[in-house]
Amino acid sequence: MENRTDKNSYTILFAIGMVIIVGALLAFAAESLKPKITENKRLEIQQNILYAMGVNENDESSVNFVPTNKVASEFAKYIKKQLVIEGDKVTENNEAYLIDIKKEESKASNQNYTRKLPLFVGEKDGETYYIIPMRGKGLWDAIWGYVALDKNLIVDGIYFDHKGETPGLGANINQRFFMDDFKGEQIMDGDAFKGITIAKGNNDPTNLTKDDHEIDALAGATITGNGVTAMIKKDLNMYIPFLKTLKN
Repeated sequence: MENRTDKNSYTILFAIGMVIIVGALLAFAAESLKPKITENKRLEIQQNILYAMGVNENDESSVNFVPTNKVASEFAKYIKKQLVIEGDKVTENNEAYLIDIKKEESKASNQNYTRKLPLFVGEKDGETYYIIPMRGKGLWDAIWGYVALDKNLIVDGIYFDHKGETPGLGANINQRFFMDDFKGEQIMDGDAFKGITIAKGNNDPTNLTKDDHEIDALAGATITGNGVTAMIKKDLNMYIPFLKTLKN
């Protein structure tokens, strides 16, 4: 007599049942963890913004963010305004840091849509800084970052990160030896925006020259470097009309 469990129909029904059960458990876990994931993302964004303007716990060489148990209070302490630029309109929004610039860029493909540009105004040691978010494309996937400019539109600090660049090569955009070189770099040439280029053989490997609009490239990461260059020039340029008004 054939055992019921030997039938193909039993195997198929068992597999379907397991898929349903496992799927339900995963959906429940995802829904349960959603508030925690959202909170962690919020704290990460605040850490990145603060890092760019020099509010961090770095030692001599490593990257150390403000701890998660302190970041909310530090963000409130140092970020004095959160602005949203929409064409000629500028408004304050205390949750501007949550604006998804990837989605905004996508929406802007519609000519009837005015893109929202978040801008963060920070104060540290009596100086004012303007922190701008950026997003671009590296070799394999997305790259992003934040740049802090002083009142003269000179870079005071920067933070980069990536989704999937090559370890030891393009992935090094989030390392101190690369990011620290941007401090003091100029993005303007007189009244004209020029940005910063990641350049091979710029004859300034230690980046002592700060008015050449160049940073020495990472070895073996040409495409990632080109992505960083394009990201800086594309995204910072959108803020220049507003930033120029601050100097008048």
